[in-house]
Amino acid sequence: MATVKHKILVLSGKGGVGKSTFSAQLSYALAAMDFQVGLMDIDICGPSIPKMLGLEGQEIHQSNLGWSPVYVESNLGVMSIGFMLPNPDEAVIWRGPRKNGLIKQFLKDVYWGELDFLVVDAPPGTSDEHISIVQYLQATGIDGAIIVTTPQQVSLIDVRKEVSFCKKVGVEVLGVVENMSGLCQRLTDFRFAKLTENGEQSDITERVLGYMRENAPEMLDVIACSEVFDSSGGGATQMCQEMGVPFLGKVPLDPQLCKAAEEGRSCFADQKCGVSAPVLKSIIEKLLVMNQWREELQQVTE
Repeated sequence: MATVKHKILVLSGKGGVGKSTFSAQLSYALAAMDFQVGLMDIDICGPSIPKMLGLEGQEIHQSNLGWSPVYVESNLGVMSIGFMLPNPDEAVIWRGPRKNGLIKQFLKDVYWGELDFLVVDAPPGTSDEHISIVQYLQATGIDGAIIVTTPQQVSLIDVRKEVSFCKKVGVEVLGVVENMSGLCQRLTDFRFAKLTENGEQSDITERVLGYMRENAPEMLDVIACSEVFDSSGGGATQMCQEMGVPFLGKVPLDPQLCKAAEEGRSCFADQKCGVSAPVLKSIIEKLLVMNQWREELQQVTE
């Protein structure tokens, strides 16, 4: 870990809020900026990082230097228990000490080389894995944690516990990201339907799109947004103000981003994720500026 300049934990209070998606896209973005990046997946029971980086079926190799990460690109290496399972459907039924032992091995025995950033994708909650990673990394320093949530109170209740955990163990909260903040996509990507008398859906997509092309072509470039989760309680913005932690931004629920994660590719590589990619890029730029990482790393290389 002495050769790793910055270590970032990505946490969440609840599962299914898009923490691994954010970890994957954060790693892709930093690598695209020519930083040397490592992504470590310590979600032992539900490792989804190999899928999200298009690395399913890959295996870890060993050398005299230790375990070698699996590389997406020359400057983006990945380590996950998912590479060690003989069958992807295999359940990992381990007690705490064995999980802790594997996390220690990932930190001690993996030869990461010189890294600018190590992004650690942690499981949801505040259990064994979180205590272990904080204890093991504190000797060499942790820059802090990014916490991912969705807007509704059911998620925010647990995120408050995550913020409390960070404060208790002395890990700085770099900021909170509100993910799935409303469904946003181009009007032309929607499917339109009409309800029949017996409640079934009759598809009228082509009819609606044809009408728009003929009578209102300017509508074809419109983005439609709808609230999916109730944010009447103020969402993550309100919670950050109350708990005194930075708010990094809102990422909309973008089906194209979901598709990029399913296909194991970067959302920044093309124009398909036109709704979510600019917001994610803005959040990552904000992190670099707030923590002065870019300037610091430029000075080191000079």
